[in-house]
Amino acid sequence: MIQIGSTTLDFSDPLTLGLTVGALLALFVVVLLFIAVRRAGQSTRITREMLGQMGRMSHDVGVLGDSQHTLAANIKHVSDQQAQGQERVMQSMERRLAEVNQQVAERLADNALKSARSMSDMQERMKETLTGSSEKTTKSLTELQERLATIDRAQTNIEKLSGDVLTLQDILSNKQTRGAFGEIQLTDIVGKALPADSFTLQATLSNGKRADCLVHLPNPPGPIVIDAKFPLESYEALRRAETKVEQEAALRQLGTAVRTHIKAISEKYQIEGETADGAIMFLPSEAVYAELHARLPAVVREGFAARVWIVSPTTCMATLNTMRAILKDARMREQAGAIRKELGLLNADVERLTTRVGNLDRHFGQARKDVEDILISAEKAGKRSGRLHNFDFAEVAPDDAPMPLAPSKA
Repeated sequence: MIQIGSTTLDFSDPLTLGLTVGALLALFVVVLLFIAVRRAGQSTRITREMLGQMGRMSHDVGVLGDSQHTLAANIKHVSDQQAQGQERVMQSMERRLAEVNQQVAERLADNALKSARSMSDMQERMKETLTGSSEKTTKSLTELQERLATIDRAQTNIEKLSGDVLTLQDILSNKQTRGAFGEIQLTDIVGKALPADSFTLQATLSNGKRADCLVHLPNPPGPIVIDAKFPLESYEALRRAETKVEQEAALRQLGTAVRTHIKAISEKYQIEGETADGAIMFLPSEAVYAELHARLPAVVREGFAARVWIVSPTTCMATLNTMRAILKDARMREQAGAIRKELGLLNADVERLTTRVGNLDRHFGQARKDVEDILISAEKAGKRSGRLHNFDFAEVAPDDAPMPLAPSKA
């Protein structure tokens, strides 16, 4: 780009470039002509031609100068328009930039407001979440404390139960307390199965022996004794036995203990004319009873032979229910006379009731006939009243004659 006065020539413009090239060519031609004139000497014709060409070239150069002036004017006009266009573009860009800045500012403000709202919502949610978590944590801690309290109570109960088990072991390890335990269990079973007046606890017999329980059965078989026995040591020895020899020894020990109890009961509690010719040995342990029947059936048969029946808590309840049925049947027989007398009186009452019902039925029949006669008379009286009301004095039909009322038989 070349600045000539107030005119700026831009070689990137094709028109400017063409004019420049044309001017350079003219200048080159003039130089060539000048060289040719200096070297000419050959002929006048050539000189004249050269002068003509130079005149034409001068004319062309003048035309070229005018064109150049026109081109410069055009270039100036284009430059002015370009400057105006650039100014308008700059103004438009400034306005657009201002609009963009305003839009950006508005969007930033909107985003800031949305961010603030989102932050507030997030804070609220976090607050609610933390509150809910705190409540859940508090509830969980409360439930945990309740469960720990429940566990503490259960632990206390377990400790108490352990103490009770130890107490029970202490009771069972002592013969006297073990006997009392069996008597208490027997008392509970008998009290539930039999009426209170059908048995006696700790009854003293004529031989001075005291029975745990005496059931007052009718003759036969007569009062029967129930005595509680608990061969715990022999049974525990059997349970602890590991070898076959130890088991056989423990079984012999258990059999000996039960035989001793059978003999004692047979001798003490079978009194002729006072008690039944049999007695019951109560074992307060189902395990001992089952072991005895499973592994020592000979001992059980010996008890049958001595008329001593061995029972457990379950079989004792069944036996007592049978005794209850026997007692009920005996009491029914005792009351049979009174029942027959009451039935006779009831039959007489029924006969009197039948007679009185027949008399009442006859009275009801007579009253029904009297009511029918009264209805007939009322109907005839109604007809006569109707005729009088309508002034109908026609002759009364013979069947309208009054009928005498039947005398009451009530």
